[in-house]
Amino acid sequence: MPFTTALHLRPPFRADHVGSLLRPSTLYEKRRLYEEGRCSKEELKLAEDEAIRDVVDLQRKAGIKTITDGELRRGMFFEGVFEKLEGMQYMPKRHISTFKPYIPHIAMMYKAGIAEAETIYCNGKIRRTKPFYVDEFKFLRSLVAPEVSLFASSASYPGMIYRVLQEVKQIKITMCSPSWFHQRHGSDQTYDLSVYKNDDEYFNDLGQAYRAEIKELYYLGCRHIQIDDPTFCYFCNDRMIAQMEAAGVNHEALLNTYIRAINIFTAERPNDLTISVHMCRGNFRGGMHFTEGSYARIAAKLFRELDVDTFYLEYDTPRAGDFSPLKYLPLDKVVVLGLVTTKSSKLESMKRLKSRINEAVDVLCHGTPKRSRKVALSQLCISPQCGFASVWQGNPLTEADELKKLILVSETARQVWDDAC
Repeated sequence: MPFTTALHLRPPFRADHVGSLLRPSTLYEKRRLYEEGRCSKEELKLAEDEAIRDVVDLQRKAGIKTITDGELRRGMFFEGVFEKLEGMQYMPKRHISTFKPYIPHIAMMYKAGIAEAETIYCNGKIRRTKPFYVDEFKFLRSLVAPEVSLFASSASYPGMIYRVLQEVKQIKITMCSPSWFHQRHGSDQTYDLSVYKNDDEYFNDLGQAYRAEIKELYYLGCRHIQIDDPTFCYFCNDRMIAQMEAAGVNHEALLNTYIRAINIFTAERPNDLTISVHMCRGNFRGGMHFTEGSYARIAAKLFRELDVDTFYLEYDTPRAGDFSPLKYLPLDKVVVLGLVTTKSSKLESMKRLKSRINEAVDVLCHGTPKRSRKVALSQLCISPQCGFASVWQGNPLTEADELKKLILVSETARQVWDDAC
């Protein structure tokens, strides 16, 4: 089998983006009114529908093939999963003592003197009784021309034998990692210990809920799902590791737990379904960063053990370190280099982007296993380092700035890769 057939590409595409986009001004204003209680949910949805049409056009105008809805229906990037699950209780105010102070952004809450914060607590058996993003996918699918595809049955999704579906490879659905609330509260405060005795039981059921969501999205034609996970980059933070050790928390075991949490629902997926993970380093409104340190601490383990096809890595600032961790990348996986920042309007140099891509190729060529420059380049794509709006207020850029950044990514890709078009 030729090497290239082992790679899950197209999607992702050579020029890609992480997912969230700035809210068009009309939606921004409508969302502000909604947050103030001066707009109904129905009025907000109409504004979202129109704004999603606008951001689909923006992605096309920029030459970006990956299409998302910009996460325009979410207040924060992680919404849409946990609050929809049976067995999960929304808590508008939970005492800060139940949050782990060694987690970087929780430490900031302690420092600020915050006494309570909203969260979600597991108080019953987890079941997916309603979808996460199926309705969002259906609406987005109505705006994107599908490809008709004939495919055979898969071990993971029985019953789909020689069925013709409307496959839409361009669309990407993003969702938060199953570890999102666990990393806040740990093994003792995330779930009722009379419901789940340990993390394995908790993540087993949570994984099955994710698996059901992915199965339905796949059946509807989705071929690319991205897991957004700041959790893994926390393990790059020397301060957090030291504080966990002082608190008696086994950080190596916890990292294994979070890897397994994803692997539960990605196992035995169809061959034409791409699963990606975006290893976010903590980016919120105002450009705050919660993790420092190279990927080197975790790269070898994640590249080899995490059952995903693609890694979106943030490389817009020196805080991520150099490209040396890429030497551990297996031959059958892809890295999307996040070289363009979404945190400021300053436009990067295309010459600099090309130089950095070449640096990454050099590292891959001398990695384990070694590979040719052609093979190394085939394992890379580029994108902005994170979304433009992890929260609905968005980052301090204009829509014009956002468009320029996306065009820069697509133009650079076309000049570097023959298959970028």
